[in-house]
Amino acid sequence: MAAGTVPNSGTIWPRELEDEGAIAGFAAEVAGLIGPGDLVTLSGGLGAGKTAFARALIRILTGQQDLEVPSPAFTLMQVYKGLNFPIVHADFYRIEKPRELLELGFEEACDGALVLVEWPEHAGGFLDAGRLDIELRLAKDHGPGYRAATLTGIGAFAARLARAKAVHELLDRSGWSGARRDFMQGDASTRSYEHLVKPDGRSAILMNSPPRLDVPPLRYGKSYSAIAKLAEDMKGFIAVGQGLRAQGLSAPEIIAFDLAAGLAILEDLGCEPVAGEGGIIEERYAVALTGLAYLHGASLPDTLPLDGNETYRIPSYDADALSIEIELLLEWYAPFIACAQLASSAKATFVNLWRQVVQDVLAARPGWTLRDYHSPNLLWLAGREGIAKVGVLDFQDCVLGHPAYDVVSLLQDARVDVPQDVELKLLAHYAWLRREEDAGFDMPAFARAYAILGAQRATKILGIFARLDERDHKPQYLAHLPRVEKYLATDLTHPALAELKHWYEEHLPRIFGGAR
Repeated sequence: MAAGTVPNSGTIWPRELEDEGAIAGFAAEVAGLIGPGDLVTLSGGLGAGKTAFARALIRILTGQQDLEVPSPAFTLMQVYKGLNFPIVHADFYRIEKPRELLELGFEEACDGALVLVEWPEHAGGFLDAGRLDIELRLAKDHGPGYRAATLTGIGAFAARLARAKAVHELLDRSGWSGARRDFMQGDASTRSYEHLVKPDGRSAILMNSPPRLDVPPLRYGKSYSAIAKLAEDMKGFIAVGQGLRAQGLSAPEIIAFDLAAGLAILEDLGCEPVAGEGGIIEERYAVALTGLAYLHGASLPDTLPLDGNETYRIPSYDADALSIEIELLLEWYAPFIACAQLASSAKATFVNLWRQVVQDVLAARPGWTLRDYHSPNLLWLAGREGIAKVGVLDFQDCVLGHPAYDVVSLLQDARVDVPQDVELKLLAHYAWLRREEDAGFDMPAFARAYAILGAQRATKILGIFARLDERDHKPQYLAHLPRVEKYLATDLTHPALAELKHWYEEHLPRIFGGAR
């Protein structure tokens, strides 16, 4: 059992508030944990500080530091208009029977609101079992302003509190507990990020990448992520990041991490992209390709040190992984554009054709395939030299695969236009770099793999972007579909993909500018 967890109760997190001034800081931390629909119960004896804490919290959530917040002991319930949601502050000290709450209209007032309740024990079983309970206690031997606080996450709140506790402890032991925390716009993954800034101006990035737990099996008794070789924890990020830095690339240094919780504090590489508002910046893409050419020409291990005596083995990008990714198109994109499911026979033909085609790339000597080597995950570091000028942010799904995959990820960027003439120019630059190191570099074979993996990647992305809209309610990714469709149509012109091209023309003509 994890520390801080007790049976049938939830996560428990004891805190010490040295004086009354500490209550405001404590309230600010709690404010980051809660939102509309949450219930926070405040426990403790008379004079323990329940109303003082509620007042500090309400002032933060309303953005009014001088707001008058009286005790609701006589009114029983007070409603405030928060910056983002209503707040109900209730005091049940004078409640004798739980049914009185119905007569007060308590349930209606709480709809969509954050609810703060003092003396919750007077409500009996009326309150939702899932909640955050904060118990405050006086301890006179510590001084008149001291409070002992105990947070208990009950029901669904237990996991949220456990994560907040893990973040707090990581920041504390790494020397970043006093940093300002600003939420950063995330990506299409389940990861989230915060920008940490210390009072002296030093900054870092807090990465929140929770382990994938209890994912139901999809096939062969394995989950989708296991088949597709997607990272299920942070081991790949830590090990591959160290490996990239050892090769001279600019992956962020890891300042501190909690592997079990999926948390890490990373070096802040800034925010200057490799692409501008008007499109790609060719010089920066050329440097990014130089880094890839260096990696692809090097003899790299498939097993990397992780922490202590533990190692991490990079998985292979095998036929099952490549195949299950292209099936996303059948499950999400095809129904999205055709408003109907494809016939089972058409689906089977599609998968079989792809399995035949990828055999060619699987036969080549594999190397590190970072898998997400494209503009959203690359930064420009003007103060560094050579291949270190490009900061690499996302590599936790690294696999052993064909070198063409990362090249096509960069040059057929799903989020920014890469004109075809520029794509070919940069591809020639990459080929020249490879030939400089290896006179036997086979460019026609590489071009074949580039087309195959470009079509595979575009197929996968079309499925992912349609899924992001339909399942995850992120319609902004649909704006990129025409660009990805264009890349796919171009890749399918390669002779190695002739049969697959015919399948797409028959079943998904939109890709070629057909019916929409």
